[in-house]
Amino acid sequence: MRLDLFTLFPEILSGYLGQSILAKAIERKIVEVQLHDFRLWTKDKHRTVDDRPFGGGPGMVIKVEPVVECVEAVRAGLPSSGRLILLTPQGRRLTQPIVEELASESSLQLLCGRYEGFDQRVTEILQPDEISIGDYILGGGEVAAMVLIDAVARLVPGVLGDERSSVEDSFSQGNRLLEFAQYTRPREYRGHTVPEVLLNGNHDAILKWRQEQTLQRTRERRADLLDPGDDRPI
Repeated sequence: MRLDLFTLFPEILSGYLGQSILAKAIERKIVEVQLHDFRLWTKDKHRTVDDRPFGGGPGMVIKVEPVVECVEAVRAGLPSSGRLILLTPQGRRLTQPIVEELASESSLQLLCGRYEGFDQRVTEILQPDEISIGDYILGGGEVAAMVLIDAVARLVPGVLGDERSSVEDSFSQGNRLLEFAQYTRPREYRGHTVPEVLLNGNHDAILKWRQEQTLQRTRERRADLLDPGDDRPI
């Protein structure tokens, strides 16, 4: 998968991209990431990327020309157009099914806004898929882009060491229930012990316990995820 990130602050993303599983995926060429700075497509000597909004109001708006010309230039050089995404609180809310949908693309291009956002003509001209990571406001789209990348990249074949990790996660592959509790060594810590069922090697019993845990956790913490009238035993 190829990821192209459009931003005014590429340094914010550089640190994230150089860490953990994603860094290994980039090193192994499973994922390719390119950063693009809108300022490089400005035409004045001051590299002006924002201006005051028409009609008045607080803050600054990112100008249409450098954004559109930057995105069009980069997309023209891609082997496939893929999916252009604008991270915005006005977009459809990101869910695991949408993550799985995006993971099937060969290329994603992410637009990261700042200040009061982009000139509306950016959306009108480029027609991006608008996605929100939640009903709150961030200082910029870079953090939202990291969330989307983190969710999508782990579904790209070869990124995770064990592909079952993504299959068994909460919300994965149509699963609307929360994941069961996990334990590792030591078996006892400050009076808290690992459930005995996980230690006896009985895989059928372990599977049954995990299924019960999944349903119980969901009922206790996210009952809204259960279908009305769901009376499966716990």
